[in-house]
Amino acid sequence: MAHAAPRSGRLTPGKRDRKPDTDGSPRVSTDVFSERTHLVVRWVLPVLAGLVVGYWAAANRRSGGPVTGWNLLFGFTTALAFMVLCVAVRVAASRMKRELHALTWAVFLGGTFGFVYAQTDKTALRSAVMAAAVGAVVFAVLFYRYYTHEDAEGHRVP
Repeated sequence: MAHAAPRSGRLTPGKRDRKPDTDGSPRVSTDVFSERTHLVVRWVLPVLAGLVVGYWAAANRRSGGPVTGWNLLFGFTTALAFMVLCVAVRVAASRMKRELHALTWAVFLGGTFGFVYAQTDKTALRSAVMAAAVGAVVFAVLFYRYYTHEDAEGHRVP
């Protein structure tokens, strides 16, 4: 038989929530990582993801041929563009309601995949279809997540 495990004090060095539980005791944050860790990841993740996307696009573009200076420039330019757009989308999307929040990330990630896929020898139509498919999946997953973790105004619900 499954039962909920009892809470035993503070789980992390995180902050206590402002609203008390129904029994009057203050809520304990279930956040495993500290604020400093979240801050580091908030800036390191776009850089690492940008480098992966840049390498992926450059590798697709050269099609197994030799690495050239133009190929390296293309990869680093793609990585830089991805990083800047990722940070911009993160800042802008966090201020939107859950539907637009999910749609913004879906368009960004679907468009990114479509761009990288377009660097192969496939047609533009196939790249657009693949981008739309990836965007639809991202939208469905993120909308579900935001719908279950936010209220209608976009405030996080515990």
